[in-house]
Amino acid sequence: MRKLLSIVLVAIAMFAVGFGRPALAGDAANGAKVFSANCAACHMGGNNVIMANKTLKKDALAQFGMNSVEAITNQVKNGKNAMPAFGGRLSDQQIDDVATYVLEQSEKGW
Repeated sequence: MRKLLSIVLVAIAMFAVGFGRPALAGDAANGAKVFSANCAACHMGGNNVIMANKTLKKDALAQFGMNSVEAITNQVKNGKNAMPAFGGRLSDQQIDDVATYVLEQSEKGW
């Protein structure tokens, strides 16, 4: 009976780990540096000095479909509206890192 219970507990633990929240693509610590050097002038504290309603806060990211690494990466790389494209200035890794940082900060409430 103990052996069966042990097997069940191990199976549950493996299932929980396997289906936990996926790891983000980038390095948030490096993303913070990239953000500070390239994004903070317009997005300090998760705000937006150009388009005040399109912040980097969790609710706004969700509202505008920007609450994923892929969406943020696309926006940073290609730009949109008043935001310039950074695809020619930042490497793909730097863009992934800054996207990861933005998502992590939005979860923490900036």
